[in-house]
Amino acid sequence: MKQTNTKASSTAYEAIRSMIAQGQLSPGEELSERSLAESLQLGRTPVREAIKDLCREGVLMSVPLRGTFVQRLSVEDLKEIHEMRLALEGMAAKLAAEKGGSPELRACLAELQALPDGPELDTFEAQRIGWDFHKAIFQAAGNKRLAKLYADVRVQNSLAMQRVKNYDAERTRVVIKEHIAIGNAILDRNQTLAHQLVWDHLQKAMETKLRSLLAVLG
Repeated sequence: MKQTNTKASSTAYEAIRSMIAQGQLSPGEELSERSLAESLQLGRTPVREAIKDLCREGVLMSVPLRGTFVQRLSVEDLKEIHEMRLALEGMAAKLAAEKGGSPELRACLAELQALPDGPELDTFEAQRIGWDFHKAIFQAAGNKRLAKLYADVRVQNSLAMQRVKNYDAERTRVVIKEHIAIGNAILDRNQTLAHQLVWDHLQKAMETKLRSLLAVLG
């Protein structure tokens, strides 16, 4: 019975975290245990346990006598997340290059190379493939603990950027080329170059995110 409850709590945890990462739950939005339990077709107990875990991670915020809300992250939060990504993704790129990549990474690279380089470019599709590409780097690194840390940071990054709804097509094209260069360096087993390209890519991404977020915040 305990094992079943643990599995249900894990299912609820992954589902709620995915909803936050995909923007189905917005910063500041109040959560309802009953509604979540009904939509996920789970009992309220595993949902409650999942919410507690997400509060401990800082993704949700429990306010006494008011309720539980999706956390609002500040510019300072985004900077800290960026520093975490530099450390985690730089290491993942080196480990992935040491192993020579993976089928998942090659598939993402092929998708990136197939994207049109013109006005017909779908920036949201390019962003989706880009996120899959970053995830594939961690899969190729073969370090489960590193991948777990990245998954937590990714959710928080998504929270910080939910208020930015428009993606610049010109910058997206540059990002695609950066991703392709990183992927090729990993497949070529060039650890130094892969690490440096990831570092440069994330630094440029941070500058763009900060400008976009500050513009939204006014």
